[in-house]
Amino acid sequence: MTESTDLGPEDRKIVTLARSARARNGVPEGAAVRDETGRTYVAGTVQLESLRLSALQTAVAMAVASGATSLEAAAIVSEAEAPSDADRAAVRDLGGPATPVLLAGPDGVLRLNVTAG
Repeated sequence: MTESTDLGPEDRKIVTLARSARARNGVPEGAAVRDETGRTYVAGTVQLESLRLSALQTAVAMAVASGATSLEAAAIVSEAEAPSDADRAAVRDLGGPATPVLLAGPDGVLRLNVTAG
């Protein structure tokens, strides 16, 4: 495991934002993505009767809806042991296979740093 303080400041920021979204909304996951201009998009899990999206899928959708054309990085805060294939695919679709996907636990400690590829 890697402490989130071992990350660069911009990656620490998206982990912190993802953690805040999870706590503030009382949802299973929080996520944040950073686009090619440095803008961040933060989201929580969406669980409606007619719509279910992970926090990371929601954050990627928000970035696309706001005009982002690429991603620099993505972060998820979750109890999960690894990002889902669907989450990595969403990041890959917008950011490409080399885009980092950071997974931290609810305590903010980085558990995994993988690429979307």
